[in-house]
Amino acid sequence: MDITRAVLPGMRARRAGHVVNVSSLGGLAAFGATGYYHATKFAVEGLSESLAAEAAPLGIGVTIVEPAAFRTNWSGPSMRQSPVRIDDYADTAGARRAATTATYGHQPGDPVRAAEAIVTTVEAGEPPLRLLLGKAAYDIASARLGMLKTSFDAWRDVTLSADYSVAETQ
Repeated sequence: MDITRAVLPGMRARRAGHVVNVSSLGGLAAFGATGYYHATKFAVEGLSESLAAEAAPLGIGVTIVEPAAFRTNWSGPSMRQSPVRIDDYADTAGARRAATTATYGHQPGDPVRAAEAIVTTVEAGEPPLRLLLGKAAYDIASARLGMLKTSFDAWRDVTLSADYSVAETQ
């Protein structure tokens, strides 16, 4: 945010520019064992969406990059874990923690190709608000979208019942 805040005045003056915020697939879908990580990524998503709405009329674009697992140190040396282990969560958070650390060095995403994809996207005529990176990101985000729609539709009547009726608003 500090960098964005620093560059926005120049972008506003030029009526041009593009902000790229790196989030994660974890900004769209949450998994056990990484709640704090997801909270920060969901925050990046919200800030970026808001900025996109504010800055678009000024010629400034925003893209949120949402990578899945890339061959970086994220699931290895740079990952901090709580030393606390609670047996009740062994099958959920514990399993997720083990699966995540097991991927280190074998993640399918190529950071060089990701960087190239980001540059290609920003240079496009109409860059998207969201850029998923990696097959897993596409697959998981698509499944999440479907799950949300199914849930929204299943609870539609209850959702709509929370508004005043038309007669009550007149």
